[in-house]
Amino acid sequence: MSTHRYPPARRVAVIAVVVAALAAACGSSGSSKGAATGGTGATSSTTAAPQKTATDLRGKRYCEVLLLHPAPAGLTADVYNTYPVNACPEAQWKAMDAGAIKAENGALVALLNGPRYWLMDRIEKDDARAQPHKTFGGMEMIQRATVAVDNPVVASQPYHLNAVDRRTVFSYDKGSTVYEITTADGAKFVMQSWSQQVDPALDETGLAALGPRLHLPAGWSYATRTLSEPLRVDTRTDTAKVFQDDFKNSYSMETS
Repeated sequence: MSTHRYPPARRVAVIAVVVAALAAACGSSGSSKGAATGGTGATSSTTAAPQKTATDLRGKRYCEVLLLHPAPAGLTADVYNTYPVNACPEAQWKAMDAGAIKAENGALVALLNGPRYWLMDRIEKDDARAQPHKTFGGMEMIQRATVAVDNPVVASQPYHLNAVDRRTVFSYDKGSTVYEITTADGAKFVMQSWSQQVDPALDETGLAALGPRLHLPAGWSYATRTLSEPLRVDTRTDTAKVFQDDFKNSYSMETS
């Protein structure tokens, strides 16, 4: 399938839905095996067994490269994440060339997603599959997921619910501050990462006052609270329910 079958308007929608569906799909951690670095494009490296638990995550910066490919049922996206092999250095990230990455990987689209910052304290990963490493523009990343993308026009909007198979537990410690959106039917979603893609000045200190800046659906609300007990979002045996807000901050539905 060639790229000329996707007109510009549809391509924009495809990119938007991948961000909405996948910004949280990579909630995992891995260990580096020392991939080689290179130029603008991607260099493959050896695979590594996934690290089962990542701790002390809150406030850690990361970036992603998403490679979209045609698939029989629509599109798939291979998701590469910098954590924990590097902190996505700003100058190196700004120098990334999405067009060159797309061409050198034979992708329909290459999307640069970042910088982003974790808000959970710990991630437990229940997935024994090895994780390939690549470098993009000299920056090493780990493949965290390959996700099917369908109905991009509908799913491109903020607050559209997406299902992600990530096999993880996101944990927030007692005493941590969390930022939650409650839907009209009472479902709670906790912010798992914030983004500086829409507002480059947004940092964690600004999240408490974010509510009035959001265009929430009718009956929805945004609130901040300090946890009196640990909060665990456990999606090891079920798909995660994920959406993004107007600022591309990502939220996961809380589990019992």
